[in-house]
Amino acid sequence: MIQYVKEMRQMIGTKPLLLCGASVIITNKLGQVLMLLRSDNDCWCLPGGAMDLGELLEETARREVYEETGLQVKELELFGVFSGKELHYVYPHGDEVYIVDTVYRTSIYVGEITINSESRLYQWFEIANLPENITPPSIPIFIKLQHEHLIS
Repeated sequence: MIQYVKEMRQMIGTKPLLLCGASVIITNKLGQVLMLLRSDNDCWCLPGGAMDLGELLEETARREVYEETGLQVKELELFGVFSGKELHYVYPHGDEVYIVDTVYRTSIYVGEITINSESRLYQWFEIANLPENITPPSIPIFIKLQHEHLIS
């Protein structure tokens, strides 16, 4: 996907792109959510990213989790599809996107957590006690997650 986005950026500059991707809410045995501290905007997010051309969304979710955390996720349950004005984002370097994020959740994974250059840190958070500096496109996801947590 990175090559595709680079090619599109050469044609349109920083003007808005529509990006499809997938994220995964990974919970541990304590019910805590795994979050990554992004290197580009110093905000917390879920593991996830953009879909490659021809890739299934589930493949995107699994690939991005593995690339960003070293974990291999097993079963994925659809949590929701998020889009619209709330998922409009301008990256710190100026690229503008509208994101369609298909979000899955799982508590079944294997491996040891390692992070790549996209993130500076990982941490497990209680759903009721999430950090304040969440990357803007992820905020609607966490609002829904906290709402579900309150009513369950």
